[in-house]
Amino acid sequence: MKATTVKAVAVAIEARVPVLLWGEPGTGKTATVEALAAKLGLPLEVIIASIREPSDFSGLPVLRDDGVHLEPPVWAKRLAEAGKGILFLDEISTAPPAVQAALLRVVLDRVVGELELPKDVAVVAAANPPEMAAGGWDLTPPMANRFVHIDWTVDVQTWLDRAGSGFRLPDVPRLPSGWEDGIPQALSLVRAFIQRRPELLQKFPKNAEAAGRGWPSARSWTAAARLLAAAKAAGLGEEGEGILLSGAVGPGAALEFLRWRKDLDLPDPEDLLRDPESFRLPVRGDAAFAVLSSVAAAVLSKLTKERWMAAWDIMAKAAEQGAADVAAAAVRSLAEAFREGRAKGMPVPSKQLQPFLPLLKEAGLM
Repeated sequence: MKATTVKAVAVAIEARVPVLLWGEPGTGKTATVEALAAKLGLPLEVIIASIREPSDFSGLPVLRDDGVHLEPPVWAKRLAEAGKGILFLDEISTAPPAVQAALLRVVLDRVVGELELPKDVAVVAAANPPEMAAGGWDLTPPMANRFVHIDWTVDVQTWLDRAGSGFRLPDVPRLPSGWEDGIPQALSLVRAFIQRRPELLQKFPKNAEAAGRGWPSARSWTAAARLLAAAKAAGLGEEGEGILLSGAVGPGAALEFLRWRKDLDLPDPEDLLRDPESFRLPVRGDAAFAVLSSVAAAVLSKLTKERWMAAWDIMAKAAEQGAADVAAAAVRSLAEAFREGRAKGMPVPSKQLQPFLPLLKEAGLM
């Protein structure tokens, strides 16, 4: 496997986005997950999904004085006690549909029986392609859409380089503290793309094989934004971003998004907040929407009076340049933050609000 692929898996684990490794038997999927767990200092629980019963994930019914309870298994209790870790679901493609159905809440919500696993528990799965697995199934679409799917293949040169010295992980990136502050900006970019290509928000595949991998949905685009923020914070680079985004929303939608983002050549919202006077409305409507949404997201993730007023100055400049309608979504998010108390203590930008008063009144925000 390439070093970039291993790094992408590490970033997905650290970002706590469920990841599924697809590869032939003997390609080192389990060994890599075990090594990553040790490298990241996370307890590891390995569960062979194909030999489990639905009750192993939905909980075993136990009768108590106050009624029937769904008792979680021992491995779930160990992860809960540790407060963090990796739940590794091996051979998930050979788990029968009833077991896959029981796994739905485990994968997305990290709930086992009546036990909610800590938020610092990551979910990783591994699978052989159905044609290579005895009694294998395509993943059900609801299950597949909960994962970021990564193809796991043996890179010949990497194997030649490492075969004589034993299995070693490449240096894996670590997410810095506060990396989640970048999620709103990444989500703003995704929103701008979907505004331009609304048909890609929810595009269910036409065949069962494609439906068992990554495909565009409201859920997977939200996960993609989280992964983009994590990849940027980790310095993963374009190749790593492409691996993660393709795994979340499918290669077609991912490629279109990455090309669209590259063509936009957007300014950094932090540069604009430092110098609002430098704001010039992009010619393209989707680029203007992306810039203004990113400015609002950046301010709300790190709120100060100076940044708050700078954001409103930029919104006012957008209105002056004839784009009050394009700025509407960003203005609404700022106004909602003020009304809901998330912008408590911030000054009222009376002058900058003027172009947007009809919009805010119509939305019930004034």
